[in-house]
Amino acid sequence: MNDQAIDGAVLSIIHSDHADPFSILGIHPAEPEAGMVIRAFLPHALRVDVVDPAGTMLAQMERIHPDGFFLARFPEATGRFSYRLRLYLWGDNLLEIEDPYQFSQVLGEMDQYLLAEGTHLRSYEKLGAHLMEMDGIQGVAFAVWAPNARRVSVIGDFNEWDGRRHPMRLHPSCGVWDIFIPCIGIGTHYKFEIRGPHGNLMPAKADPHAFWCEIPPQTASRVYQSSFMWTDGEWMQERSQGMGHDKPLCIYEVHLMSWRRNPEQGFRSLSYRELAEELVNYVKDMGYTHIELLPVNEHPFVGSWGYQPIALFSPTSRLGEPDDFRYFVNRCHKAKIGVILDWVPGHFPEDAHGLGFFDGTHLYEHMDPRQGRHSDWGTLVYNYDRSEVQNFLLSNALFWLEQYHIDGLRVDAVASMIYLDYSRLPGEWIPNEYGGKENLAAISFLKRVNEIVYAQHSGAFTCAEESTAWPMVSRPTYLGGLGFGYKWNMGWMHDTLQYISQDPVHRKFYHDKMTFGLLYSFHENFILAISHDEVVHGKGSLVGKMPGDEWRKFANLRLYFTFMYTQPGKKLLFMGSEFGQTWEWNHDDSLAWHLLQYPVHKGAQNCLRDLNALYRNYTALHQLDNEQEGFLWIDCHDHDQSILSYVRRGKTQDDFVIVVCNFTPVERHNYRIGVPKNAVYKEIFNSDSAMYGGSNIGNAGAVMSEAAPMHGQQCSLTLMLPPLGAVMFKPEA
Repeated sequence: MNDQAIDGAVLSIIHSDHADPFSILGIHPAEPEAGMVIRAFLPHALRVDVVDPAGTMLAQMERIHPDGFFLARFPEATGRFSYRLRLYLWGDNLLEIEDPYQFSQVLGEMDQYLLAEGTHLRSYEKLGAHLMEMDGIQGVAFAVWAPNARRVSVIGDFNEWDGRRHPMRLHPSCGVWDIFIPCIGIGTHYKFEIRGPHGNLMPAKADPHAFWCEIPPQTASRVYQSSFMWTDGEWMQERSQGMGHDKPLCIYEVHLMSWRRNPEQGFRSLSYRELAEELVNYVKDMGYTHIELLPVNEHPFVGSWGYQPIALFSPTSRLGEPDDFRYFVNRCHKAKIGVILDWVPGHFPEDAHGLGFFDGTHLYEHMDPRQGRHSDWGTLVYNYDRSEVQNFLLSNALFWLEQYHIDGLRVDAVASMIYLDYSRLPGEWIPNEYGGKENLAAISFLKRVNEIVYAQHSGAFTCAEESTAWPMVSRPTYLGGLGFGYKWNMGWMHDTLQYISQDPVHRKFYHDKMTFGLLYSFHENFILAISHDEVVHGKGSLVGKMPGDEWRKFANLRLYFTFMYTQPGKKLLFMGSEFGQTWEWNHDDSLAWHLLQYPVHKGAQNCLRDLNALYRNYTALHQLDNEQEGFLWIDCHDHDQSILSYVRRGKTQDDFVIVVCNFTPVERHNYRIGVPKNAVYKEIFNSDSAMYGGSNIGNAGAVMSEAAPMHGQQCSLTLMLPPLGAVMFKPEA
């Protein structure tokens, strides 16, 4: 490179507008002269010396530009050699540093190839910030995808947030910039300063692959490396044998920041480590098999509940460090509780430090707002047509499964991903290449996620929050499905809540709301979900939906729980509903734990605990949850008395449970139903039990069947049905 070219490059570096600073800075052959030359841009230094690793002076660098560009020539040198830079700063301060521009590139050729192809499934191992050693020197390797930028720099507390100090190297083949910065480590605050393709300087961007973030409202990324030692090997080994659909799955949905707060310390949220004791012990006591967490990813706005994540690879710092969250998951597994994470690959917020307009172009999102923006949520839509964006999200899914031992991913807002016209009026969306409303790239992405999760992590599963009639959501991709393991049954939830909120005198006119779901119940692998969405935005609490006075409200709640737990499908219930919290969930408040001092609330909690135990222990209630053979109506036509009776079956002929639900406050004496065999039927559950706050009306523990055919069965039972109650019977051997 001739002197004129070098002079131009020097000015570009001084003006922070050079795409390849490594070609100028650092140590290079002194062409056309013999020897080597060292160049450094250090605008904060008054003087710079080159010293050897032992600190011996080699040369004083010449300041060749007043803004702080230094040069030293070594005409006798025959090749590269190790050196350090000694900086003389204001106030007689002295600083000795390793020159970042003497180190080789971070990314290897194979990494570059896979990143360019969009098939680097563990891109998080290369992109972001990673502690590493280069040439015997400890430091941090940074890499970020910004293919359209003219210049990218790492800025942070180690360089006074000065974008001139650490410009990165571009790999044009994949659009990734990298740099190794020596002598910094865990806890370092950093961002990326990006000059866009037209020379515009972008707002400083957080790292898309950050493993740790500042506590909001601060927005910097932080360097992190886990030192956590997992002790959940037994759980992971058992999980690897497969999480079959014949296993019980009852899920406690939790917003970690508001589950329980500490009133003695400013009403703060519990930390991950505190939750690892208090929440895990509670869930274990209540008998749930899994906890589902509203998104734990770092998010700027608490009111989004995590559904507008800004850092997909970082658990929120509000509750502790990343290893604290690992401790929480590990503690769950030691207690035999699985962890499901709400995952949001559909959209992201527009905050200036986030992914939007990342490198001065619409990199992660579509440029056209008809494709790239959700006006309902004020968020941006991922551009699934870009293989690099798909790879970013795929890598994130594997990251949580591998780095945090997450057992399942519940994919949020699937309908908004697969439909181009989701919540859009005519003219507000662009049809696909065939003129349809299906988002073909998003569909392909979802299929690929599911294929990879199930292929690489036996026992882990995925679940779709999908609210339309899209077919085969939970069927394998080789059969034409989307490949999810489960789908939330939003239709069942909507219909049954509409029914149970009616005054009992009117329920006979809505009877079909409770039976319609069985027409499609086995088309998918359903989870019956009463989620957070049903207790927010003015919808009130779950018990608040029930009609009548307090006694009737709680009787209805227990009856509804029993109906839910005895219907085909896995179970999910949002926190607080299990003890009948009487007001709407507030993410800024704690659950109303003080209500448990009152018998009706304690009774509801006891009822739910026992239902979890019954569901787990009686195979007839879970083995064939997703198969037609697992359910049989006894009588679904008793509209006038608002009574439903049915059989839940296991895999063997004699493994069954009889369920009868009375949705009116009237005691039913001598109510007859047909049953499959002649036996003594033990009453194994009664939602009207005094232990639950009920009136204790039942069948004295057992009923003997009669050889009187009814409802197409060879025998029958004559029962006492409690008011607003459900009873369950199991034939004794």
